[in-house]
Amino acid sequence: MLRVVLFILTNLAVMALLAIVVKLTGIDVYTQTRGGINLQGLLVMSAVFGMGGSFISLAMSKWIAKWTTKARVITDPRDLTEKWLHDTVRRHAEKAGIGMPEVAIYDAPDMNAFATGMSRNNALVAVSTGLLQGMDRNQVDAVLGHEIAHVANGDMVTLTLIQGVLNTFVIFFARVIGTVVDRAISGNREGGGGIAYFAIVMVLQLVLGLLASIIVMWFSRWREFRADAGGARLAGRDSMVSALERLAANHGQSTLPKAIQAFGISGEGGLSRLFMSHPPLAERIAALRAA
Repeated sequence: MLRVVLFILTNLAVMALLAIVVKLTGIDVYTQTRGGINLQGLLVMSAVFGMGGSFISLAMSKWIAKWTTKARVITDPRDLTEKWLHDTVRRHAEKAGIGMPEVAIYDAPDMNAFATGMSRNNALVAVSTGLLQGMDRNQVDAVLGHEIAHVANGDMVTLTLIQGVLNTFVIFFARVIGTVVDRAISGNREGGGGIAYFAIVMVLQLVLGLLASIIVMWFSRWREFRADAGGARLAGRDSMVSALERLAANHGQSTLPKAIQAFGISGEGGLSRLFMSHPPLAERIAALRAA
């Protein structure tokens, strides 16, 4: 099944909104010339809105993650489990050399956790109630180490930069192709500017944006191996392997909203490996054992 992360969905929505803003404000007039397209002006506009849309998505990620999972941030631990959870995240954060993330719990039966946020020192680590109930403390310790490794590795910022570059090319080529198609349909040698052109560009942005997500998903899969290795360093390789084996025994099932599954610890197969946000658990376990 096609798995699209929160970041990508938010990014596509922001991109669509920015396209409407560009149309309504007439900013795209600077990308047109009498002869057709001002490629230099179009590239500048694409970079500004492409990178801007990506960083807006990053800025919104923590808030949307809390909202979609109804996660409760632990500000004052209610019991010994919450205190242990908070203290463990703090220990891993100090060892990894990052600022203390917000720690949250969300109600879900599956064993999962995720990390997101604007930067290494402004992050959120959340775990499901199912994780706390279904794993022993050594395994939960490793999962928390995995999520802290995501933060310490700067995965969220790197993902934003990759998405920003891809956004730039999506905006640029959607308008170049849109102009060519509009010319062919309307017979207007200049092309662009009309309602038909705008509709073509919106469709092209969606299609090209989904294709660009293949690259984002490849990075997501690659970063999982790095985060597993980081979790092994922070909590011990045996604990990390044990946690992944526990997830595999649970078939890696997840009730996280599809939009945020790629931020989690577990993965599930899809119709195409190209769109999988996580490598198969068996591959991750094998990589840890071979390390």
